[in-house]
Amino acid sequence: MRSGFYPGSFDPLTNGHIDVIRSAFPLVDRLVVAVGIHPGKAPLFSSEERLRMILDCCGPLAKAAGVALEATTFDNLTVTAAEKAECNILIRGLRDGTDLDYEMQLAGMNQTMAPGLQTVFVPASPLARPITATLVRQIAAMGGDVTNFVPPEVLGKLQLKLTKR
Repeated sequence: MRSGFYPGSFDPLTNGHIDVIRSAFPLVDRLVVAVGIHPGKAPLFSSEERLRMILDCCGPLAKAAGVALEATTFDNLTVTAAEKAECNILIRGLRDGTDLDYEMQLAGMNQTMAPGLQTVFVPASPLARPITATLVRQIAAMGGDVTNFVPPEVLGKLQLKLTKR
């Protein structure tokens, strides 16, 4: 079975993340989307909220693609979490050359630590390339329109979260 592990913060889930997830579906039979938990960071959304957004937005896409989708959290090394989830493919999205340079370094280190885990780079589609969760949070916090950058389900949650602040 080809099992993929796609790690990230997903704070919030963006159309860029969904673009990578859609592109990963033909490569795997099972995809684990993993929310990294970092004690030193204060995310906008809780880990439970991020897991729910992933399942709500990507579950129907996975079902249509015939791929088993799971969402989980991790607070250790990505390779350790991927191995624990019994995944043999590490999915990494690429937006540009800067991402490639960084991701190649990570892939080399990960290959040394976990030789059985193969990194697969998924290029972002042209419309998704500029999207980052950090920019989405910043734009939304300053009253900008992020409709084109997040799924509708996330947009409502993002607006509600920011009005409570």
